[in-house]
Parts: sequence; C-alpha cells; structure tokens
Amino acid sequence: MKVKELLELLEETIGHLRIALVVNQQRIFESPYTSYEFAQRAVEIQEDLEDLEKLRAELGRLDPESDVEEHYPREEVERLLKTLELLRESESHVY
Repeated sequence: MKVKELLELLEETIGHLRIALVVNQQRIFESPYTSYEFAQRAVEIQEDLEDLEKLRAELGRLDPESDVEEHYPREEVERLLKTLELLRESESHVY
C-alpha cells in the first residue's frame, strides 16, 4: 500500500472522528443523567483523534509514492488498517 493511499484512509477516519466528537460534545448537555457518558466518550474520541493526527503528520513527511511497508513493519500496517476500519465503521455519532 502506498503512503498516499494510507493518508487518504487516515483523512477519512479523522473526518468521521471529528463528527463523532462534536456530536458527543453536544449531547453532554442533553440530560444530567447521560452527560458523564457522553463526556467520557468525547474524551476517548479526542485522544484517538490526537493519535491519528500525529500519525498523519508523521506520514506526511514520507514520500507519498513509496510503500508504507518500506517504513513500517507489515504487521503494524495491517493492525493500523483494521483499527482505521473499525473507527470509520463505529459511527459513534449515531448513538
């Protein structure tokens, strides 16, 4: 997989997480009974978002046409791809 392709997946995932973060932050004010749950989820999403943005910055320094496996072990790349897929499909903004 090329660095450029991974960056595109990363950007898509970051977009999903930003939407989820805003929705969860807004839902904090819905009810005093559920505010803690949404606040906690917003913190977790923010942490994931910061990690992905750091990774994006790191990948941005690499040649977009080079293979990701040249820079990272294959197992890490596969684990990252699975994680990105789970984050994109989680739809935490729906709940």
